[in-house]
Amino acid sequence: MAFEETLTRTPRKLIVTGGAGFIGSNFVHHWCQTYPGDRVVVLDALTYAGNRSNLAGLEGKANLRFVEGDICNRSLVDNLLVEEDIDTIVHFAAESHVDRSILGPGAFVQTNVVGTFTLLEAFRQHWLSAGQPSYYRFHHVSTDEVYGSLDPTDPGFSETTPYAPNSPYSASKAGSDHLVRAYHHTYGLPTLITNCSNNYGPYHFPEKLIPLMCINILMGKPLPVYGDGQNVRDWLYVGDHCSAIDTVIHKAKPGETYNIGGNNEVKNIDLVHMLCELMNELAPDLPVRPAQNLITFVKDRPGHDRRYAIDATKIRTELEWTPAETLETGLRRTVEWFLNHQGWWQPLLSEEYQAYYRQVYAESK
Repeated sequence: MAFEETLTRTPRKLIVTGGAGFIGSNFVHHWCQTYPGDRVVVLDALTYAGNRSNLAGLEGKANLRFVEGDICNRSLVDNLLVEEDIDTIVHFAAESHVDRSILGPGAFVQTNVVGTFTLLEAFRQHWLSAGQPSYYRFHHVSTDEVYGSLDPTDPGFSETTPYAPNSPYSASKAGSDHLVRAYHHTYGLPTLITNCSNNYGPYHFPEKLIPLMCINILMGKPLPVYGDGQNVRDWLYVGDHCSAIDTVIHKAKPGETYNIGGNNEVKNIDLVHMLCELMNELAPDLPVRPAQNLITFVKDRPGHDRRYAIDATKIRTELEWTPAETLETGLRRTVEWFLNHQGWWQPLLSEEYQAYYRQVYAESK
């Protein structure tokens, strides 16, 4: 086993918030497969990006419980912590799309700041009532966007990079990070924070760049690329992210923060071309071929950060974690997944989603 031997490891009882979302559901699959003796409670409000079908194959198993609910509901969280004798919270639940935060920032403050505060307060009281066990963990999943934007020659974000969020989304995540840090330093709560780069992989809601491009190629629709397409991101395969969180929970000291990156910096336009090439190769019946003919440049989003890059030295040297996927292998796995799971993504293209899509990209032309 990659982390703790199953024979010596004490089983955990987890609440995974946002566990029906993209990264959260991948984490639930990872954890249930790796630690089948653990108890996992998924708490998810099932907003537009939450999807119970993401947990297909897991529901109905004795060690998994799904609860539909809001992380801001203190009584619900209190009851779950006691009923399930929870010792670990892995907190994914968040509003996470920059474009949506520009259109409606209030939901981001409510979920990302107030929701995190609610969980921290509930977990603190639960931890105190249990006698402050040293093995309890509150793991907060955050983003590299809290650090702001980099120039082309700047070194990657490290754990000591000053925060400089540039969107309502990243500002709300920065606020939640500060709360988690404060609860460790003020109350001694055993917290952990990880800040990841851009994730991609299975179960990715189609508003984000990679699934949007995959689906639009399959439907013969334009591939909207913001600005000049030269914005740079560090891409992390979601399975690698899950293994990194697993490592941090089992190996890191409370109060620590780790940056998780995929070592895959690429310009947006180059990424789109890579996806087009994969689709040209793997999908013989494309409505438009080559797929590159669909690329359309649109007006840049407000406050669009130019470059993100992660310096993952700390997690590599202290916890001996490195990503298993390259960008090439991860993108191929992702494109194949979307080709083989059209029954998963087609129902997501609702009229509500289409209206949002038109609002974002029609105004960007």
